[in-house]
Amino acid sequence: MDREKILYEMIFKRKSFHLFRDNKTKEYYSDSYKLADSELAEIYDVFKTFKPLVENIKVDIRIVPNELTTCKRGQEYCILLYSEKKTNYLQNIGFIGEQLDLYLTSKNIGALWFGIGKTEEQTYNGLDFVTMIAICKVPEDKFRKDMFKSKRKPVEEIWHGTKYLDIASIVRFAPSSCNTQPWIVEEAEDRLLVYRYKKPGKRGIMAIHKVTYQNLIDIGIFILFLSLCMEYRGIKHSIQMHDDYSENEAELTLACEMTILPDWYVG
Repeated sequence: MDREKILYEMIFKRKSFHLFRDNKTKEYYSDSYKLADSELAEIYDVFKTFKPLVENIKVDIRIVPNELTTCKRGQEYCILLYSEKKTNYLQNIGFIGEQLDLYLTSKNIGALWFGIGKTEEQTYNGLDFVTMIAICKVPEDKFRKDMFKSKRKPVEEIWHGTKYLDIASIVRFAPSSCNTQPWIVEEAEDRLLVYRYKKPGKRGIMAIHKVTYQNLIDIGIFILFLSLCMEYRGIKHSIQMHDDYSENEAELTLACEMTILPDWYVG
């Protein structure tokens, strides 16, 4: 089975582990389940093979014990993601990091995007710290059994058009910071226009610039979900990113255009 198909299937299994603890016994998984050195080494190796959303942006990871971060969710390790700071580097980290998230799911390693986490390791190999993913080995039955029971915006709120509603029903389950789901897709004749939606007003206790920072990562995650769904259905496509960030942001900004290529159906 090819990589993209495995990652696609993991969309339905993955979940965000806000606590790496059994709800019934209250025991932390890290007390009983340990990641082997070989599994950690494999994470480093496979990360190098993930597709970027934006070419020529250097990225890297470090896997550190939980004590070296401010994340206290019962995880065994945190994966620190680093990047060059170039145009769309946050979306690129989201796109690559979500491939990592889905890969971890295939190995029964629970994960949590922890955007508010801090570490003293602010640079690595000349790259800047961007965000972290908390991880821990967990029993397979603790992953999601029915994705469609998760709370997400209805399709009609995030998708304008009727041609790809089967895809819309899946991509709306992409994870996002504080479950903001900052995306709206508009179907055009030969393309999908992906917009980043900024809800007016303050978002909880998080400063607006922090919301924007996280939502740019979220858009990369969403584009990964969208691309995997297109590939699974044999729809050839290309992605053109837009620099959608400015100091005076509009409520709706164009993040990317996904063009449907001619003779798209394969199979």
